[in-house]
Amino acid sequence: MGSGFFVGIIGVLILSHAAYSTIQYRNLLKITEEEFSGVPINVVMELIAGLVFCMWAALTVPGKFLSILPHSDENRVVSLPANLGYMIFNHRGKAFPLDMDVKLKL
Repeated sequence: MGSGFFVGIIGVLILSHAAYSTIQYRNLLKITEEEFSGVPINVVMELIAGLVFCMWAALTVPGKFLSILPHSDENRVVSLPANLGYMIFNHRGKAFPLDMDVKLKL
């Protein structure tokens, strides 16, 4: 668990606090009988900060990408699944013409 994980937790907490602030703001407007025209600017800034933290954590937490070796034996299918009864080859795709050189008529 590196720093990216903790930044992600902080981002989620900021987003939760922004949601709670919006709910509190709407309740305050109901008490004062005013119209809801939008969220305050501090909640918008909080949402943007939480979004940035969560995106940064999502990009850094998974780790390094490993390359796929094309000649590895682990990438080969060595056996067919045991449930071959579910494989259906008789479907509507047979109705399509085999030659796909058909041009659209406008």
